[in-house]
Amino acid sequence: MLAVSLAMVLFFVCPVLSQESIPNQLADSRIAAALKDISSARIQATIEKLVGFGTRSTLSAQDPTSISAGRGIGAAREWIKSEFERYSKDCGGCLEVKTDSFTQSPADRIPQPTEITNVYAVLKGSGSESAQRIVLVTGHYDSRNSDNFNIKDDAPGANDDASGTAVSLECARVLSRLRFPATIVFLTVAGEEQGLNGSAHFAQMAKEQGWRLEAVLNNDIVGGNRDPEQDSGVVRVFSEGVPIAADEKQLRQIRNLGGESDSPSREVARYVAETARTYQPGVKPLLIFRLDRYLRGGDHYSFNQQGFAAVRFTEYREDYNHQHQNVRTEGGIEYGDVPKYVDFDYVAAVARLNAATLATLASAPAPPDNVRLDAAKLENDSNLRWDAAHGATAYEVVWRATSSPEWEHARNVGNATHVTMPLSKDNAIFGVRAVDDVGYRSLPVVPTPQR
Repeated sequence: MLAVSLAMVLFFVCPVLSQESIPNQLADSRIAAALKDISSARIQATIEKLVGFGTRSTLSAQDPTSISAGRGIGAAREWIKSEFERYSKDCGGCLEVKTDSFTQSPADRIPQPTEITNVYAVLKGSGSESAQRIVLVTGHYDSRNSDNFNIKDDAPGANDDASGTAVSLECARVLSRLRFPATIVFLTVAGEEQGLNGSAHFAQMAKEQGWRLEAVLNNDIVGGNRDPEQDSGVVRVFSEGVPIAADEKQLRQIRNLGGESDSPSREVARYVAETARTYQPGVKPLLIFRLDRYLRGGDHYSFNQQGFAAVRFTEYREDYNHQHQNVRTEGGIEYGDVPKYVDFDYVAAVARLNAATLATLASAPAPPDNVRLDAAKLENDSNLRWDAAHGATAYEVVWRATSSPEWEHARNVGNATHVTMPLSKDNAIFGVRAVDDVGYRSLPVVPTPQR
């Protein structure tokens, strides 16, 4: 009798006793159809067009004569803008095409005041509240050769980073035919090779304007170069652990809680992996738990600096003979970042992974706010509370061992805003995510302690 009574008490206090595996993200037939429309042939045409501008160095020509002649970064910029405008015309004006231009002061790799222009398109969300939520994909359209200041010789930049620009453009083309509750921004930036100048300006603008930017997907060097040691079935996804924007109080809390692997950026990376398991885009994300490649950087860092969640996609194995090199042959070795070393099918697979992630995030409800874990007293149960999220009809508690890289278990707790877990907070890391009536899931939010 005592055992029965105890079981009943536990059932009503905590309906999360069983440990269920993490469910896949919802498979939406509309999204699946859009992914099938992503074309390696179109991506090849985009990359070859960008290479055809000769050089896209941020320091190269932007005057009307050069633009008319089709050489330099100015000509590339105008073509990208025209592509976004063409996609918008095809979808009845659904995309708002914009530019973000500014003059960069002289710096180490910028010898004189230089105009830098980011080009982007906005697919506005369908709901008045949900449209305030934004997800973004980006790649940099500038390029360089062996010498940052050499604007005379070609800098084809097929892989670095016409490939990432092609991902942004192709995502815009196929996703603009659909409508989503949240807003999607398709961005291409310049000034990356000079010091992340374009993305830094754009991220600061987003911060100053109060954008509710939930996820940034940066694609840089996603050409899957045709090196025999390349793994064309894998794309690396880098994410910061300890947020660069964290203040001293937040850093102390991260250290005290062991939260070094639960930044918002890391949750985006895990979401990418979940989405890949649902849609099988043709490439598997390999989660790399560091900000970027060893002692290197990219445009996602600009967004991290402003406190936004951002990750980087990069091919499994880079070939440095075909990166930041003048086009030439020396000692029987071909140098230069030219299209023949790009695997266009691989770029298409990476584009499908990006598009699936963008579409799933933009379809999902908002993540829950103010997620707390009760730490007022010592107890073996874990009491979680959160504020209701717009668009949610239920919530899932996810958890994993402290040593595990990805979420291992989940439990739907219904349309509640608190739950008691019969599991010690000492031994697990918890998160809470919102679920809508269709089955879309938000990004998980890791709780903060509440005393």
